[in-house]
Amino acid sequence: MVMDCQTWPEPVIRVQALAESGLTTIPECFIKPLSQRPTSLNNNNTSPNSPQQHQNNDLNIPTIDLGRLSGCPADREDTLRRMAEACQEWGFFQVVNHGVRPELMRSARAVWREFFHQAPEAKEAFANSPATYEGYGSRLGVKKGAILDWSDYFFLHYMPASLRKQAKWPNVPQSLREVIDEYGSEVVKLGGRLLKIMSTNLGLKEDYLMNAFGGEDEVGGCLRVNFYPKCPQPDLTLGISPHSDPGGMTILLPDDHVSGLQVLKANEWVTVKPLPNAFIINIGDQIQIMSNEIYKSVEHKVVVNSNNDRVSLAFFYNPKGNLVIEPAEELVTEEMPALYPPMTFDQYRLFIRTKGLCGKAQVQSMTSPKNSYN
Repeated sequence: MVMDCQTWPEPVIRVQALAESGLTTIPECFIKPLSQRPTSLNNNNTSPNSPQQHQNNDLNIPTIDLGRLSGCPADREDTLRRMAEACQEWGFFQVVNHGVRPELMRSARAVWREFFHQAPEAKEAFANSPATYEGYGSRLGVKKGAILDWSDYFFLHYMPASLRKQAKWPNVPQSLREVIDEYGSEVVKLGGRLLKIMSTNLGLKEDYLMNAFGGEDEVGGCLRVNFYPKCPQPDLTLGISPHSDPGGMTILLPDDHVSGLQVLKANEWVTVKPLPNAFIINIGDQIQIMSNEIYKSVEHKVVVNSNNDRVSLAFFYNPKGNLVIEPAEELVTEEMPALYPPMTFDQYRLFIRTKGLCGKAQVQSMTSPKNSYN
């Protein structure tokens, strides 16, 4: 059966409206299966034999100080080494001294928080469809009867410039378009800088990953602003289900007051503790493929709470949609054969646009166990 990607399969439920209605129990369509629910001290239903539900609050993802790259040779080499290890062992890290002004980061969060607190009719003017996902949305995937996540979002295209249509961006608050235009420009610069470092660390030419993404003018850049309303039963649902990001790399500006992102590390969920004025970076499936699994895209999810709503900005730095993505020839040897077949990014992301978030099922389905060396 071919799924219709032009319309949603059932009426869209705005999660923020549910949360603000005063309900004390969440609708059944948001209740996750028992094995997928977040661990709670008061939740006695989680089996102790389910390692993926254990949480480790003592760990945090690595922190990379990009300012040290312009220091002495020893500082630069140490920073490159730490970033390479983070890409291989965690798939996640935070960056500080990254060059984006803290004032701009605060403004970006503030304008989107203001947007989500507009009247419903103001937001509905930007309602999206699964044809492009651009606009105001509340679900991923067009699978009918899917268990939904406790979040609303706004999705927009930023790069390449030919896809940037500011008329589709909210004009309330009045400064939103100007702020996000500047914010997007600065994050794109940061993404290009990080790609150069990753290429160098992989033993490739500095511009390898950027060229594989399509070049500076054709690289894909999309912003998804996530809004996680307060939830009366946070032990039954998730803000975003476990998944790895299908694109190249994600640059996340987290909420500055409330944490919620959890990363899977050695079968334990690690709650990320954001640092002030830091971005959280994670490897996407496309870089895992290009690096032939030297770098890892890692499963992560978002938990919600009953006391505070949250807003975060995820900028997806992606390859151009029609380019073929495959392992770099320089990283393929007899001992480490190519683990993935050639595929365009457009073909790859169709999976998530039909089925929604499914852990790492998509990227794992592309390679057989006999070929994996990890």
